[in-house]
Amino acid sequence: MIRAGIVGATGYAGAELVRILSRHPGVEIVFLGSRGFAGQRFSDIYGNMRGIEDGICEDDGDPSFIGELADKADVIFTATPQGVCATLVNDEVLQKTRIIDLSADFRIKDVSIYEKWYGIRHAAPGYIDEAVYGLCEINRKKVRDARIVANPGCYTTCSILTAYPLVKAGLIDPSTLIVDAKSGTSGAGRGAKVANLFCEVNESIKPYGVATHRHTPEIEEQLGYACGRNITISFTPHLVPMDRGILATEYASLVKKPDGSLPSAEEIREAYEDAFGSEHFIRLLGDGAVPETRWVKDTNYTDIGFKIDERTGRIVMMGALDNIVKGAAGQAVQNMNIMFGFDEAMSL
Repeated sequence: MIRAGIVGATGYAGAELVRILSRHPGVEIVFLGSRGFAGQRFSDIYGNMRGIEDGICEDDGDPSFIGELADKADVIFTATPQGVCATLVNDEVLQKTRIIDLSADFRIKDVSIYEKWYGIRHAAPGYIDEAVYGLCEINRKKVRDARIVANPGCYTTCSILTAYPLVKAGLIDPSTLIVDAKSGTSGAGRGAKVANLFCEVNESIKPYGVATHRHTPEIEEQLGYACGRNITISFTPHLVPMDRGILATEYASLVKKPDGSLPSAEEIREAYEDAFGSEHFIRLLGDGAVPETRWVKDTNYTDIGFKIDERTGRIVMMGALDNIVKGAAGQAVQNMNIMFGFDEAMSL
């Protein structure tokens, strides 16, 4: 039995962590942190957890709490805004516990890129190199022994997994990659924002962060590792009127063979099978099938499909996942399972 603490337990990702971990046979939740709901029962905030998790939320607004928490928790999940986790990490904490951070604080290896795209100073750059990018299907071996896991977010997980096998196999030109992604409104967090009110979002769809979205360098960095060089992509996210879900439609030019022909559908599928054929949480769809967010809702699965466009010499890659589960809390628990030797799918 391992002991888990959740910092930011009352946000959407934090609450999903509580829901998943409360049914995990190898985990005891020992800390529920919340700035806005300190002193309240978790089940009074999320009524679906009545009789399941009735613990009292503790104030996690003062960073001094982390020392005491490190003494009693084997793993700490930080489901917090950017910049918070970096203020909590230090040698004393990491000697006692392990951190799974759901923010972007340790995802990008170049601190100058992080500070440019996120607009904040990094509080703990000395730990960036040590942190493991927790995309389980790609970095599983590194995750096992990590003290800090940088849990990828929803857009990045979906965008990277959908294109990664073809980038790695050299079947597409990554410099031509265009990612058109849609997200449910829960991706913006639980905080009150006028732009996310029902009347503002319903019956509408809009792009945002056009050419400036902060997940762009993260996708570029990880796909760059796949092909062994720096790449530049176009990434445009959209907000759609649904609670949860990510759908990424990605376009890229296929790399022609020496005889001038395009890779076949069989070769494309083989690349996906080589990369993900044995993965529990990735479902490769059959010919003609396309992913839909409703079929991955409330699950840790990523559904992936593709279609070759012979006319343009391009391929259309499509991926879907639940932004709160595989795109946040579910992936964090998947990382925890790997780190502590549980079955990777336990409680998921």
